[in-house]
Amino acid sequence: MSRIDETRPFIPVGIAVLTVSDTRTLADDKSGQTLADRVAQAGHVLVDRAIVTDDKALIAEKVLGWSKDERIDVVITTGGTGFTGRDVTPEALEPIFEKRMDGFSEVFHRISYDKIGTSTIQSRATGGVVNATFVFVLPGSPGACKDAWDGIIKAQLDYRHMPCNFVEIMPRLDEHLRRGGKG
Repeated sequence: MSRIDETRPFIPVGIAVLTVSDTRTLADDKSGQTLADRVAQAGHVLVDRAIVTDDKALIAEKVLGWSKDERIDVVITTGGTGFTGRDVTPEALEPIFEKRMDGFSEVFHRISYDKIGTSTIQSRATGGVVNATFVFVLPGSPGACKDAWDGIIKAQLDYRHMPCNFVEIMPRLDEHLRRGGKG
């Protein structure tokens, strides 16, 4: 079973939060604020926070830019995972994933099902890796952001979390570049 190994140090990681919305501003962005607050409470560094409209090119451009910023280890997006015409976040980001994180979606839906039942199928939450940066794509509701952070992301971004966590593998995410002679 998972546990926290108190003999290991906590290692803060750099996180960027992106809200995808045609209508939100930083002043009324409850989901982005929920994530920003949780990032700070956990002891991580909120490197950047932004809002972009529901536009595939703008979403991909922002995440790609952040993935090249050495201060950012993780990008969390909120919004645009539903089925309406403007919900395009998975379409914007899945094509740039070098590796998909299928388990994230599965565990997110399991947690969400316990809270909202079959309504969880209306989310296309996903995750992956872009330029050695973990990317989590969350629905736009504060509740979904809380569930994803509290139930999955917080533990995986804690170096003390056992039996394994994402922090301990971060230094090896780009090893394919070193082997290929690019790094």
